[in-house]
Amino acid sequence: MSQECMAPRAPLPPVGRNFAVAVGDEILYGDAPELVVVSFYRFADFPDHAAFRLPLKELCEELRVSGGIILAPEGINGSICGTPVAVDKILNFIQEDGRLKGLRMIQSPVTPEDEAIHHGHTSHSPVGAGEDAPFRWDHVRVKLKKEIVTFGDPGVMPTKIVGKYVKPKDWNDLISDPDTVIIDVRNMYEIRIGKFKKAVDPRTNSFREFPTWVDDQFQLVQSGTLGSGGDDNGTGEPSADLNASKSKQLPRVAMYCTGGIRCEKASSFLLGKGFKEVYHLEGGILKYLEEIPKAESLWEGECFVFDKRVSVGHGLAQGTHKLCYGCKQPVSDEDMLSPHWEYGVSCPHCFATKSEEEKERARARQRQFETFGVIGGPHMGKSPRGSAANNAVEFIQLPKSV
Repeated sequence: MSQECMAPRAPLPPVGRNFAVAVGDEILYGDAPELVVVSFYRFADFPDHAAFRLPLKELCEELRVSGGIILAPEGINGSICGTPVAVDKILNFIQEDGRLKGLRMIQSPVTPEDEAIHHGHTSHSPVGAGEDAPFRWDHVRVKLKKEIVTFGDPGVMPTKIVGKYVKPKDWNDLISDPDTVIIDVRNMYEIRIGKFKKAVDPRTNSFREFPTWVDDQFQLVQSGTLGSGGDDNGTGEPSADLNASKSKQLPRVAMYCTGGIRCEKASSFLLGKGFKEVYHLEGGILKYLEEIPKAESLWEGECFVFDKRVSVGHGLAQGTHKLCYGCKQPVSDEDMLSPHWEYGVSCPHCFATKSEEEKERARARQRQFETFGVIGGPHMGKSPRGSAANNAVEFIQLPKSV
């Protein structure tokens, strides 16, 4: 695995963002420094990962860095928000351990809502997005898990073997080759709002299902059957035939995911299954959208992200999708016109799967948040920790009990 270190970040220019926060009958004003969001991961042999949790969490709290970090025997995965200086200190601290040196990182713009949540003030529901992404910006979480990205096969070791990285600038040529099978290793709900042209959708609900999908396809290929060709893959186009060009031969595969971590693990799995040519997009979709101009892009739609932004487009601009807090899936403006859409409760994608009891619990949770500003009542809240910032003033109503 190649070693990559983040180049020193130039200081961001002052953005002049400020907040007016209503506490009871008083309005409090304040300023806050500019912020940055950095997502990062590193596969490594890290059996003593648990000992790293407390010092890392304490440093994040001391530097007022928020977000989420996962530690596991196979490495580290995280997304954090803070001032550039503070974030750099955290990343440098992590990489002081030689096993974690060369973090793969993506820096993203900070939206006003990200900034508001980081500083403890938000008008949106605080429910996090994604089972493996505790990346809510109102505090830091450092979790211990078995894997930094859940795959379910302990025999897959990206530290030992991994596919070939492809730079965003070279990606279009690779996936435009008719002999290349493009596989999106993300989940169905992510692919629903955006994908690369002609990409195969494995129709998985979680990354854990990907090995089973590959095994099924591998058996079809070995028997000389036409993979999943001819079936609708959920994108409105026939699924790609994994053995269209060379009978009983495994094809050249190009894989991609949001930031690179899932396809790095999936590439290791495919190589272990006998695939010879396995490529994956370095930095994932996010790096591609950041570097490739829209006019040259083969990306269609928006990219779902596991944080408060929900989705991003070219240039990592804020997307148009919102989050259904009932199922934690992205919803479009069209979805929100459906009679099955109820804010904080359900959307067209989960309405039929929820009982009336579950919906009523969700309504009660939403009423708590709207009344107290936090789920569980005023005793669960945190006192304001300063404010965040733009020339326009954002007004946020907090209850009198705060």
